[in-house]
Amino acid sequence: MSSNPAIAVSNVDQRSRRDARRDALFRRLLKACALLVLAALLGAALSTLWGGREVLFGQGLHFLTSDAWNPVTGDYGALAPVFGTLVTSLIALLLAVPVSFGIALFLTEIAPAWLRGPVSTAIELLASIPSIIYGMWGLFVFVPFMARIEPALSDTLGRIPLLGKLFQGPPLGLGLLTAGIVLAVMVLPFICSVMREVFQTVPVRLKESAYALGSTTWEVVWDIVLPYTRSAVIGGIFLGLGRALGETMAVTFVLGNAYSITSSLLMPGTTISSSIANEFNEAVGTHRSALIALGFLLFVVTFVVLLIARLMLRRLARREGA
Repeated sequence: MSSNPAIAVSNVDQRSRRDARRDALFRRLLKACALLVLAALLGAALSTLWGGREVLFGQGLHFLTSDAWNPVTGDYGALAPVFGTLVTSLIALLLAVPVSFGIALFLTEIAPAWLRGPVSTAIELLASIPSIIYGMWGLFVFVPFMARIEPALSDTLGRIPLLGKLFQGPPLGLGLLTAGIVLAVMVLPFICSVMREVFQTVPVRLKESAYALGSTTWEVVWDIVLPYTRSAVIGGIFLGLGRALGETMAVTFVLGNAYSITSSLLMPGTTISSSIANEFNEAVGTHRSALIALGFLLFVVTFVVLLIARLMLRRLARREGA
C-alpha cells in the first residue's frame, strides 16, 4: 500500500470502477444467454408456423377438427394425431406416477442403505437408454406379450359398463395401451429421480420429530414429506409429461400408426411425433406443410401443458405463503 493517502484512495476508486465494469459485463453476458434461449424458442415456433402456413391458413379449423389424413386428395386433419398424443401421454402418467412415487419413497424412507445405491443406479441406467431401444424392445418383446393378454382384458375389463369400451378390440398387440405402457417405462426414471431428490431435501429433524410423537411411516409421508415437497413433485410429474408428449421412435414402433379416433385403447392410433417421423422423408408440397403444421401443434400442446404446470405451481406457492 502506498503511504500517500491520495494515491491509496485513487487505487481504491480505480478498483471499484473496474469491478463495476466487470459486474456489468457479467450481467449483460447472463442476460444474453437468457435471451438466446427465448430467441431459439421463438424461432422454432415461428419457423414451424411459417412452414405449415399453407395448411394452417388454407384449411383453418378443418385441419384442427378433422381426423382425415389423405395425401392423395390433399385432405389433412390433425385431430387423430393430437388425440393419440394426449391419450398415450395420459396413460403413461397414470401408470408411471404411482410407481415412481412408490420407488422414491422406498429409496428415501424404507430401503436399507446397501440397497439404495444399486436401485438408484438402475433407475439412472433406465433413463440413459435410447428411445429406439425401448421401441425395439416394445415391438419384439412387449407387443407379442400384449397380444396374448388382450383377450383376457377384453373378457374381464371389457364387460364392465362404460369402462368396457376401452378394452374391446382385436388382440393385435399394437395400440394406444401398448404405446402408453412403453411411454410409462420411459418417463418413470425421470419422474422417480426428481421425486427421490426432492424427498431427500426434507429436513431429517421434521421426520424424526413426527416419529417421536408416534406417527407411522405413512403418516410421516402424507403429513410431512408430501406437503414439504408438493411443488417440486408436481414439477417433476409435468417434466415427465413433457417427455411423453414429444417421444417419437419408441411410440412409432408400437402404436400401429393408424389415423383413426377410437374409444378402444387396444386399437392402433397415431401421435404427432410418430406421424412426422413416418412420413416426412417422402413428403412434398402440401403434405410437407401439413407435417410441419403438426410440429407447430405439438409445440403449442407442450407449451399449454407447461403453462398449466407453472400456474399450478404458482397457486401452490401462494397457498403455502398464505
